[in-house]
Amino acid sequence: MKALTIGGATVDIIASVEDHNLERMTMENAYSSFLLLEEGKKVEAQSVDFYVGGGATNAAISMARRGADVACLVKVGDDVEGHKVQDQLRAENVDTRPILIDHLEPTGRAVMIASHAKNPTIFVARGSNTTLREEDIQPSLFKDRDLVYITGLSGDSADCFAKIVTLAKEAGAMVACNPGIRQLSSRSQAFYSVLDKIDMLILNERETAQLIPELSVHLKERNTVVCDQSVEVDFWPHLMKKGLESHGFSMTLPTLFDALLERGIKSFLLTDGKRGAYLADKDGIIFCPSHKAKVRGTAGAGDSFASTCVSEIAMGRSKEIAIKKAAMNAAYVVSHVDAQSGLQDNEILDQRIMDADWDGFLTFCWAD
Repeated sequence: MKALTIGGATVDIIASVEDHNLERMTMENAYSSFLLLEEGKKVEAQSVDFYVGGGATNAAISMARRGADVACLVKVGDDVEGHKVQDQLRAENVDTRPILIDHLEPTGRAVMIASHAKNPTIFVARGSNTTLREEDIQPSLFKDRDLVYITGLSGDSADCFAKIVTLAKEAGAMVACNPGIRQLSSRSQAFYSVLDKIDMLILNERETAQLIPELSVHLKERNTVVCDQSVEVDFWPHLMKKGLESHGFSMTLPTLFDALLERGIKSFLLTDGKRGAYLADKDGIIFCPSHKAKVRGTAGAGDSFASTCVSEIAMGRSKEIAIKKAAMNAAYVVSHVDAQSGLQDNEILDQRIMDADWDGFLTFCWAD
């Protein structure tokens, strides 16, 4: 399977800090939590390490470790960090020939703190990730690609989204997209203009909620679902019971999935963090619970889940196997502080999903 990943690349600076040097505060009547550091204090870190990250590089390495012939298109600066990104990709047998060099903007950088707070705030300077231009996107990039996987495009780079999707589809590739929240809000026109050309759309809960006002405009309440295992509604997964809300609009999950499928999406993958993930298509909905892991950090968990699931399907695996392998790979990733160290090969994942307990794995069919 020949794949191309497109999107962001960063160098991640991760400081590991003792728990007593960092406080965490959770709001009583809100969903927000805050990490607190003492003002003016020099905090001793256990380590400060540098890793390669970014959606497109994480996805490319995820696919390469599982046997895909994968190339990566990102834009990096003409600097030490840009060379580090390219060296890491080459070491993982990723084709770096599509990589573009920006001689004005630096390579993207991210800074995060790893501690007892497993989901740290990340400081990001996007740099050259924002400077992809339409003239950088040539039809030759997509020749003979079985899969084109487009991760979040930052800033002005998002203006290339429609052209990338269109050229990839014209080349006959499976097109999978994991756009960021800003693409779905401030640059939504480009996203909706090519919705019918996307084979798999991948979003988390917050990103999915962003779609609800647009989908509600001409909504037809039609399809409902039936659980194939005859599980009572009280025991259905969180979002299947709760639904989603955004800007005064609310929608059940089956209705949202149905609305997206009506707009031309072939399949939709919704990730809900530690609560699991949903994969919907014309045949119904699969819910896969998350796999238990000792969490050290959440960086890259979404990238590993999405890239594993979509590439396994592109390789011809069943949806059930693909989403289980995605959950397993994500569990390995969160057991490390960085986004790539935990990514596994197919031999390990195939064995582990056979040995794992998948209690809570559910399938739903569309009701007549």
